[in-house]
Amino acid sequence: MALFNFFPVLVSTLYRVLPRLEFSILTNMKVCEINVSYSNGNKDKVKIHSSQDAYKIALEHWDMNTIELQEEAKVLLLNRANMVIGIFNLARGGITSCIIDIKLILSVALKTVASNIILVHNHPSSNLKPSKADIDITNKLKIAATTLEIVLLDHLIITKEGYYSLADNGDM
Repeated sequence: MALFNFFPVLVSTLYRVLPRLEFSILTNMKVCEINVSYSNGNKDKVKIHSSQDAYKIALEHWDMNTIELQEEAKVLLLNRANMVIGIFNLARGGITSCIIDIKLILSVALKTVASNIILVHNHPSSNLKPSKADIDITNKLKIAATTLEIVLLDHLIITKEGYYSLADNGDM
């Protein structure tokens, strides 16, 4: 019986105390200061001059054991002079597709202060022809990137044997 009498007292006490605790927590919160810096110690900087250069760089960072097994997408991040800042592993999917998340691409591009990007994905089937979905996502990404003053230079579809450049073939 004493236990049941305790609950109303507990609830009443919490109701009176919690608003003060919340206020106390909010007034004692500290804001973290963010410092941003960037340094590239790599003296051998790589410049992208063509879709062929982008293909070679992408292929160097691809797992050749899975390129014909499952679809993957990566993003080459470039500065204004088309020097490679880095390569981002965007997605790994199944046999026929993977999710291309535009928000994620652009958030990474913004965090790396990339001026230009190149989207790269493989077709495990070795068919280099872009699908309607490939062309649609390219157009959506291009529009979204332009809003942020980031240029989508190309979208490559790659296999072990070759590549298809949407930019070179007028599909962008």
